[in-house]
Order: sequence, then structure tokens, then C-alpha cells
Amino acid sequence: MEFASEKNISKIEYSKTLAAALSYLMIKQQDAVGLAFYSDRIHQYYTPKVSKVYYQQMLKSLTKILPSNKTNTSSCLNEVAEKINKRGLVIIISDFFDDINSILTSLKHFRYKKNEVIVFQILDPVENNFAFDRDSIFKDLETEEEMTTQPYQIQKAYVEAMQEFTGKIKSECLNSKIEYNLITTDTPFDKALFSYIQKRNKLH
Repeated sequence: MEFASEKNISKIEYSKTLAAALSYLMIKQQDAVGLAFYSDRIHQYYTPKVSKVYYQQMLKSLTKILPSNKTNTSSCLNEVAEKINKRGLVIIISDFFDDINSILTSLKHFRYKKNEVIVFQILDPVENNFAFDRDSIFKDLETEEEMTTQPYQIQKAYVEAMQEFTGKIKSECLNSKIEYNLITTDTPFDKALFSYIQKRNKLH
């Protein structure tokens, strides 16, 4: 989530801003708002409430979130699903770079408990198209492992693999009546927020 290509903000900063904006819209509409953030464990969980003071507390926590070199999306989402005692709208913001099958199972957990679900998969544009134009050294931000390569030689295979990855998430979400949105960090925030507004209008 720390990755950012030239002229773009990092995925984590985009996600934090999107989460803050969505929470603000909910508070303005007198909806209860909660928040959870995680890596390989849940670091903080805010029970949904209708309170501007509570919203300010969540914002302070959001600003302090730092990327982690560990993740366990499925386990954390399942834990959050069990914490939710009242049906509502669940919004999940992540790049979903984890075991895809276990993630999909945990997303369906929210639907099993009768929640409406919106998924925002946040990617950097370069992660989506692998548009590097010169020899590059790639460094894994989690493991520190490095690899030197000529991107054009693997671009086609990479793009196909990425399309398969995002396509599987999208199709499984649609089959489970989960709204899926692929958002790159060069996308204006108003376009990302429009999906939430559409979903809320359908529910009311």
C-alpha cells in the first residue's frame, strides 16, 4: 500500500483520504460510522456511531496509519464481520494483494450476515499497466527483495496476470451481489465517491 509511481500519491494515502471522505458523507447524512484498519491483525476498531466528535477521533487515527510488511486480509475481515451486530453498509478499501480465494470467502461473510458491501480495490496506475519504459530495479516493499529486469519483456504476461487477478475479484463480487470498484490513484476522488452515493440512494 506504500507504493506510488511518479506524480501519484501512495495507495495508502489515497485510501485514507477516500475513507475520510466517505465517513464525512455518512456523518452529514446522520448515519452511524465505524472504522477498522488492519495488517496481519486489526490495529484499531471503532464501533459505528453518529457523532462528529467520534468522527474527529477516527480522522486522527487515520492520519497515523502506516504501511506494514505483513498482511492477513481474510482473517481480519472475518473478525470484523463477527463484530458487526447490526446489518448495514460495509465498505472495504484495499489493494487485495493477498491470497485471493480466502479474501473472496471473507467478503462473502459480510453478505452472509445480510450486509450491503462495496469494495474499492486501490491500485497505482503502473501496477495496472506495468508501463515502465526502461530497465528497472524492482524492490518488494515488504520483503526488501530486489530484481532487475527489462519491463517490456514481461509487460504482456504481467498485464494478463493482473487482468486475471482483478477480473476474478470483480466476477466473484458481482456473483455475490457485492459492488466492485477498481480505482487507480490517478482517479479523481469524486468519481470514487459517486459509487457510494449511488449505492446509498438504492438503499433509501
